Amino acid sequence: MQHTDDKPILTADGEFQAQDEEVDLSQTQFEAWLALGLFWLLGATVFYQFFTRYVLNDSAAWTEEIARYLLIGVVFVGAAMGVVKNHHIQVDFFYRFMPRAMSRLCSTLVDGLRILFLGGAVVLTAMMMQRLGSNSRMTLVDLPMNIVYGVCLFGFAIMTWRAIEVARIHWQRGFSALERPESSMSDR
Repeated sequence: MQHTDDKPILTADGEFQAQDEEVDLSQTQFEAWLALGLFWLLGATVFYQFFTRYVLNDSAAWTEEIARYLLIGVVFVGAAMGVVKNHHIQVDFFYRFMPRAMSRLCSTLVDGLRILFLGGAVVLTAMMMQRLGSNSRMTLVDLPMNIVYGVCLFGFAIMTWRAIEVARIHWQRGFSALERPESSMSDR
């Protein structure tokens, strides 16, 4: 067996030998680090819930509510990673059969609609937060629900910003992943 760089994967003794690629985290966006932090807080909260329920036999009631809100934070902040990598759900079947100009127009329209949708979600979330005010509180923990909605607002805002960046990249290079599915955001 040969590896792609012509180094044997198996030695003469039949032992597996491989070199891992060096990990480069320099291109990781701040929202990815924030989502990772929220995920670890979620994991610690769930572990604490498990520990108090099954080891101490005295469940901490607040952990379920906080875990739910942390999960919401992970989803909304983490979704920005999907936007920046352009990994949203897409159907590129019809783009293969469209004339080039029409597929370019449609993919630009998709970029614009995504920006409008996410920007609209920012506005609607801000309006909802304003309407709730500080009167709406969490069920078990005496904190305002606007903390949770603020995280959602932040997630939508960063998704909108990243969608604008992605649309700009698509415009500069003259195609998107819809037109050329084999491309990626790193192909600039």
